[in-house]
Amino acid sequence: MNLTWINQTGKCLGISCPERSVSTAVYVLLYVSGAAVVLSTVCGNLLIIISVCHFKQLHTPTNMLILSLAVSDFLIGVLVMPTALTWIIESCWIFNGAHCVFSVLTSLSLTTSSIFNVALIAVDRYFALSNPFLYTKAVSVNRMCYVVVSMWILLLFYHIALQYFNGYYTNIVICPGNCFSSLDEGWFLFDFLMEFTFPFAVIIILYVRVFAIARKHATAIRDLNVQTVTIKSERKAAKVLGILVSIFVACLLPYFICTILVTVIQIDLRFSLILVYLNSTINPVIYALFYPWFRKCVKLTLTLTICNTDSSLMNIL
Repeated sequence: MNLTWINQTGKCLGISCPERSVSTAVYVLLYVSGAAVVLSTVCGNLLIIISVCHFKQLHTPTNMLILSLAVSDFLIGVLVMPTALTWIIESCWIFNGAHCVFSVLTSLSLTTSSIFNVALIAVDRYFALSNPFLYTKAVSVNRMCYVVVSMWILLLFYHIALQYFNGYYTNIVICPGNCFSSLDEGWFLFDFLMEFTFPFAVIIILYVRVFAIARKHATAIRDLNVQTVTIKSERKAAKVLGILVSIFVACLLPYFICTILVTVIQIDLRFSLILVYLNSTINPVIYALFYPWFRKCVKLTLTLTICNTDSSLMNIL
């Protein structure tokens, strides 16, 4: 994904830092709100990470993908959101060039990893519902961990190669008050296809198939009581993850539309980025609302019950 902040020639727009136009009270409120969002993002995703890692009952293939997504969201909260929200509040890039390079590359890498994590979740749910017996035999926790690690490594090499072939640091430009990444048209199109079109096509197509299969299962439940609990559990998981995917698409789609439009007209992308980063805040809320096991894990974590001997073996489902 590209944090493109350019005119049609790919050069600085020459925008300098404006004078602050809001009152001190509003200014302070914006920073307090930003700090609250960052803290919620970090703490919420950290609780997911602790829960999935600590409790053995949660060591399932699907939860390894949820863990990977939570790691992406956690790192976005720690490494990306503080700088991005400061930039948006100040309406100006107030950090140095090295911080600009780090911020751009970190934002690109972590946001892309979130997109591919959600795509893998869609693949996982489709496989689990379409071929449950084969899924049980073929997909294990260890194999899913290999898939997740391979995805992170491939994305790392992809971004290194993209920056290298596009001129590496020369495509990251620090204008007066601005910090952006500029790709030429060919690389921009390639990157857009790889990081948005392909994974989002996978997500949308597979979740349409998932809900079609879920409806067939609903009909089967009315006619057959065999394995009703298992089928209902799979349908509920598909529904919750479908909500997660829907919110994910709603948060990222405006940014990608603006990314296309910015090549034609001058658009401020910072505010569409707010939705992208807020998705990392929303995900733990989805788990808290729809997963009783997550609420129980949070309670056990906050009361330090997880520090007790054999707490990892507790029944939380």
